[in-house]
Amino acid sequence: MLLTILTFLVVLGILVFVHELGHFFVARRSGVRVEEFGFGLPPRIFGFYKDPSRKIWKYVGKNTHDCPTTIYSINWVPLGGFVRIKGEQGENIQDTDSFAHKPIYKKIIILSAGVTMNVLLAIILLSIGYIIGLPREIDDSAQLPWAKISNEMIYINEVVKDYPADKAGIKAGDIIESVDKTKFSNIADLQNYISKKNNVPLELSIKRNEENIVLNVTPIDDEKNNKVIMGVMLAKMGFVSYPWYIAFWEGFKTTMFLIKEILIAFYMLFVNIITTHTVSVSLSGPVGIAVITGQVAKMGFIYILQFTALLSLNLAIINFLPLPALDGGRVMFLLIEKIRGKAINPRIEATIHNIGLYLLFLLVLIITYSDVMRFSDKFVLLWQKITNLF
Repeated sequence: MLLTILTFLVVLGILVFVHELGHFFVARRSGVRVEEFGFGLPPRIFGFYKDPSRKIWKYVGKNTHDCPTTIYSINWVPLGGFVRIKGEQGENIQDTDSFAHKPIYKKIIILSAGVTMNVLLAIILLSIGYIIGLPREIDDSAQLPWAKISNEMIYINEVVKDYPADKAGIKAGDIIESVDKTKFSNIADLQNYISKKNNVPLELSIKRNEENIVLNVTPIDDEKNNKVIMGVMLAKMGFVSYPWYIAFWEGFKTTMFLIKEILIAFYMLFVNIITTHTVSVSLSGPVGIAVITGQVAKMGFIYILQFTALLSLNLAIINFLPLPALDGGRVMFLLIEKIRGKAINPRIEATIHNIGLYLLFLLVLIITYSDVMRFSDKFVLLWQKITNLF
C-alpha cells in the first residue's frame, strides 16, 4: 500500500507538473509575465528569481510574492506544480504584459496549453512504450506490418455470470497459462480443445496479478448455440514493438483512438446522470485512481507507462470540459465574450467559477467517499502497516 501511495504521488505529480509547464511556456512566449512557477503546491518552503540587472539568482522567503522576474518556488505539498500569471483574474488590464490585456485568441492559446501538453505527454509515453514493447490485444487474422510481437498470451476478456467459469472462480483479466498442462498459442486451438470436453473437468492454470492459480472447470453443452463452452470471452494479448520511426506514428494513432474512446465514455456518463440521476459506481476519484495505480505498479514499468498516458488524456479532457473553474470553462467565457462583443462582468464570472469549484470539490468528496467504502480493506491494511512502524 505504501508503494501505491508513492507511485500515485509520482504519477499525479508528473501529470500536473507537465500541465502547468504548458501554461508557463506559452504565457512567456505570448508576452505575459509569469509571476511564479511552483514545484509542488503551497505553502512555499523557499524560492529564487533572477535579478535582471545583475544577472544573478536571488533567494526569496515564503512570504515574498512581488519580484522583478519569475519566482521559481519549492513548496511543501509534493503534487505537481502551479503557475501564477499576471492578470489571470482580470487585473492589471492596462499593462501590456498582463494576461487581461491580451487579445482573446492569445488568452485561449494560453489556457489550452496545459491540456495540449497532457496530450503530447501521452503521445510521447505511448511512443516510448511501442519502442520498448506495449501490451495490447492481438487479432490472429490482423496484419501488423513492421511490428514485433512477443510474450503472446490468451486471457479472459469477459466471464458470463452463472456459467461454469464463473462458478469455478475465473475472473476477467485472468491469463490462461495452460489447460490440462497443455499450452495453446492461439484461441482457435483452445476453443477446439474445449469443444471436445463436454462435462469433462478441465484443469486451468491461470495467472492473476502475478499469482499462479489452478482451477477446475467443467464445460457444458450450450444448446442455444450448439457449442460446448465454459462461459468466457477469450482474447489474445502480446507485447507489440515497432522501430522508433514507426513507434511515434503508432503512439499518435493510439492517442487519438483513446481520446475518442474517453469522449464516448464521458458522453455515456452524462447521459446516464441525466436519464437515471445516478453516478456510475465504476467512476473513480483520487482514492480509486490511487488504488488502481498501485495495482498497475505491481505489473511492471511498461504498464505504469501505459496507465500514465491514459490518465494524462483523462486529465486533459476533463480540464477542457466547458464547466466553470476548469480551463474549458474559462475558454467558454472567452468565446461568449467574442460573440457578445464585450466581456462578462468580472465579478459575475468569478462567482460562477467559484461556485463551479465548490461543486467540483463536492463531487470529488462524494466519489472519494464511495472509493473509501469500496476499498476499505486496503485502508485497514495500510493503517496496520503504519502502526507496526511504531
